[in-house]
Amino acid sequence: MKQFEYISPCHFGLEAVLKRELLDLGLSIVKVDDGKVTYTGDENTCARANIFLRTTERVLLKVGEFKAETFDELFEKTKELPWENYIPRDGKFWVTKASSINSKLFSPSDIQSIMKKAMVERLKSVYKTDWFEETGSSYPLRVTIHKDIVTVCINTSGVSLHKRGYRKLTSKAPITETLAAALVMLTPWKKDRILVDPFCGSGTIPIEAALIGARIAPGINRTFLAESWNNIFDNNMWLKAREEAKSQELADITMNIQAYDLDGEIIKAARQNARLAGVEHLIHFQQKPVSELSNSKKYGFIITNPPYGERLEEKEALPELYKEIGKVFQALDSWSYYIITSYEDAQKYIGRKADKNRKIYNGMMKTYFYQYMGPKPPRTKNIIDSKGN
Repeated sequence: MKQFEYISPCHFGLEAVLKRELLDLGLSIVKVDDGKVTYTGDENTCARANIFLRTTERVLLKVGEFKAETFDELFEKTKELPWENYIPRDGKFWVTKASSINSKLFSPSDIQSIMKKAMVERLKSVYKTDWFEETGSSYPLRVTIHKDIVTVCINTSGVSLHKRGYRKLTSKAPITETLAAALVMLTPWKKDRILVDPFCGSGTIPIEAALIGARIAPGINRTFLAESWNNIFDNNMWLKAREEAKSQELADITMNIQAYDLDGEIIKAARQNARLAGVEHLIHFQQKPVSELSNSKKYGFIITNPPYGERLEEKEALPELYKEIGKVFQALDSWSYYIITSYEDAQKYIGRKADKNRKIYNGMMKTYFYQYMGPKPPRTKNIIDSKGN
């Protein structure tokens, strides 16, 4: 079966999580760069990556890579790429995004128009036509130029993969579904351990945790742009990938996931989102301030995204809020806590230095993922009966 090269972007700081996901899918890693992972696989990889990956924004099909320092070079080398292998005679194609870092070519609009012209010239000679209707399937390109190296890809996903389809209602400052999933995957939490999010907002962290625990593939209920690319991929691969995903789901599962927020309307929205995600029965939602958080169970997890203080009046309230968080941590002394925040003084007011601190870029915002590790629960001994069970 023909092999393709794919690139999947992710939040800066989460490359290792995405790499682990790709390895778990049995894929071969080519390289890991800041904010993206390149890997190889057959045509089925396109469907499986889109449906199974939790921490990437999209699955890009790599067309080619070359060096270009002038617009003439960009035109000629784009023209040399075998576009007829990817774009049919009636295909709609354009450079939807061009970005340039530390390169001589830096104007996105010029890069976009020159590459489009080069593609047209190539396809005119192949298809023996002077006019393209562009009434067929869409093939949007994404181009990055880094130190004069041009990487050309086609977006197979369409709408960003963080849009799982369940989040119809959001809170004021939600984190993306892909980032929420990555945060859960950065912890040792497993589905049999209690998980609490005391600042749940629209419910993204608890919902993603429930999807992970129940082994529900994040892309199982959405469609992808490449599903109409019959000229490149076999349509059956999407059906096969969805069947594979369905076969892995854990239907009769119970989990102890609790989601709280001070805002009653937001709790209603979070519950509705969980319902749309098919995991409402796995999460307990309740209107409650963080100060009232207590639990008799040991060895639980808190994974949360508390307020950052984007507005001045909110900033003034942050010291007291983070002191409150610190008090809760002290009371739940056998628990582990994971907090993502851009608040620089978080550790100071929590009153304890984190065991680990990972920098993650949430868009252009630098955030910190503070990790406070609690004690591990004692191992349960397996009791073997006389029949060896």
